[in-house]
Amino acid sequence: MTNEKLLKIKVLISDIDGVWTDGKIIYDSAGIETKQFNVKDGMIIRPLREMGFKVGIITGRSSPIVAHRAEELGLDFHFHGVSNKLGVYQTIKTQFGLADEEIAYIGDDLNDYAVLKVCGFSACPADATEYIKTIVDWVTPRKGGEGAFRDLADRIILAQNRWDDFVRLAS
Repeated sequence: MTNEKLLKIKVLISDIDGVWTDGKIIYDSAGIETKQFNVKDGMIIRPLREMGFKVGIITGRSSPIVAHRAEELGLDFHFHGVSNKLGVYQTIKTQFGLADEEIAYIGDDLNDYAVLKVCGFSACPADATEYIKTIVDWVTPRKGGEGAFRDLADRIILAQNRWDDFVRLAS
């Protein structure tokens, strides 16, 4: 059933903190926030988009660092400071003319719950909250900040038998 679901995916949506990062927020003595992103998560964005997938983020926090990373990677959409992720998810669905079955979402905590319950394929990193792990279709083998988004993207590409396209486009 899982692979059947993956065959329909056209859009990948992700939370950021706890998925693309380890969930830690670091402030220096001047109050400047820093985050670490795993290059593996970013590496797959361009090939995904060139293969026709839409890729974006919905995050509960507003962070110039995340906005910069989203712009740098050329994401199709990115929403910041979102308290109602399901509402934004519905907007994305409408904007791109999608059905739930065509959307994969990866998140790690309670603010992702509503989207994880309705999307076509749901995933979370290995270190997501225990409750989230019980409701998703798949728990990635990696923790947040260690390539969890990449795990999801790889799984979709493999299920759709598009690995050769990915390798060609990533080279």
